[in-house]
Amino acid sequence: MSSVKDVTLESAFAGVADNYRGEDVDLHAIYREMRKNSPIIAENFMGKLGVPNIAGLDPNRPTYTVFKYKDVMTVLRDAANYTSGFIAEGLGAFFDGLILTGMDGEAHKKARGLLQPIFMPDVVNTWRDSKMDPIVRNEYLLPLVPKKKADLMDFGLHFPIRLIYALIGFPDDEPEKIEQYAAWALAILAGPQVDAEKAAIARKAAMEAAQALYDAVKEAVVAVRQRGAEGNDLISRLIRAEYEGRKLDDHEITTFVRSLLPAAGETTTRTFGSLMVLLLERPDVLDRVRKDRSLVGKAIDEAIRFEPVATFKVRQAAQDLELGGVRIPKGAMVQCIVSSANRDEEAFENSEEFDIDRKLKPSFGFGFGPHMCIGQFIAKTELQVALNAILDLFPNIRLDPDRPKPRITGAQLRGPHSVPVIWD
Repeated sequence: MSSVKDVTLESAFAGVADNYRGEDVDLHAIYREMRKNSPIIAENFMGKLGVPNIAGLDPNRPTYTVFKYKDVMTVLRDAANYTSGFIAEGLGAFFDGLILTGMDGEAHKKARGLLQPIFMPDVVNTWRDSKMDPIVRNEYLLPLVPKKKADLMDFGLHFPIRLIYALIGFPDDEPEKIEQYAAWALAILAGPQVDAEKAAIARKAAMEAAQALYDAVKEAVVAVRQRGAEGNDLISRLIRAEYEGRKLDDHEITTFVRSLLPAAGETTTRTFGSLMVLLLERPDVLDRVRKDRSLVGKAIDEAIRFEPVATFKVRQAAQDLELGGVRIPKGAMVQCIVSSANRDEEAFENSEEFDIDRKLKPSFGFGFGPHMCIGQFIAKTELQVALNAILDLFPNIRLDPDRPKPRITGAQLRGPHSVPVIWD
C-alpha cells in the first residue's frame, strides 16, 4: 500500500484539476452559441472537449447534450424518466454500498428519508457555532492576520476538509490523519482520465485510496457505536437515524460517509475560490457585502449560479422520450450542461452579469430535483462562515497587485488555482 500513502492533498487536488483545464477555449461563448443554435445535440459534447465522463463509458450508448435552462430543469426534475443508477458503473465502483447519486426509485427515496434530516439547517446551524466558526477563525485565519498577505487557495484547500472531518466525528487532535484521508478522497475523484495509460494508473490509485479511506472511516464508525453514539457528530446521528423502522448498519454508514468526503472538500474549495475571485474583482460589491452581512448568502447563491463547480450532470433515458422536440431513445445518456443553463438568457435577466441583487430563482450548481445535493446546507454554511471571518479579520482585503490575477478555469470542475490577496 505504499503508493496510496504517498498521495498528498495538493497533488490529489492537482490530479483532479488536470483532467481538463479548459483554458484554451471560451466555454461561456460556446455555450451561448449552442443555446441559440443547437440547444440539444446528439453527441457527447464534453467528451469532444476531452473531458472524461461517464456518458462515454459505453461507446454503444448514444449521448445527447442539453444546453438550455428549461430542458435541463425537465431532465433533473424527472428522476423516473431520467435515471441515475448507471453512476454505479463509474464512481460507484469506488463506493460499493450506499451512494445516493447512483440510486433510483424507492431505494433512493428510503435512503434519502434516513439521511435528509441530518443535513437540514437546524442541525447544520448547531455545527456552525460549535465547530465551523471557531475552527475557521482560530486554526486558519487568526494566525494569518499579521502576515497581511496570503494565497486564499491555501486556506480554501484545507478548511472545508477540516470542517467536514470535525462534523463527521473524527478526533480533532489528529491533523496528519485528516490530511491523509482528504488526499485519499481526492485521489478517488482523479480516477476518471482521458488518456488510457493515465486512466489505468489513476484507477488503480483510486481503488487503493477508496479501500484505505473505507478502513479509516469504518474504524471511526465502530468506535462511535461502541461509545453509545450519543454525540452531535454525523456518525452518531447516522447510527441513531431511523426511517420507516429501518436503521443503517456499519457498512452502509461507512460507505455513505466515504462517498461524502470527495465532494465535501472539492466542491466547497472551488466554490470558495470562485466566490472570492468574483467579489475581489468587484471591490464595490465586496464593500457592500462587508457593510451588510445579510448579502453574504446572496453573494454565495449568485457565485454558485454564475460559476458552478460541477459544470454538467449526466442522466440516462429510462424509456423512449422526447425533450425539446428531440427524440431521445431508451438507454441514451443525457448530458446536462449546468454552466450553460445557469446563464440562459431566457431564464435569467442579464444572465452574463454577476449580480447579487437578482431575484432568487433555482439554478443547478447543487443539482436539482430528487438528487439535489444532500450536503448543500453544510457547504453554504461553511462558505458563509469563511467569508464572514475573512471580512472581519482582513481589513480592506484586495487582490495582490504584484501577483498574477486569478482566473476561474476548468471544463469539468471549475475554480481558480490561486487567489493572491493583501490586506491592511
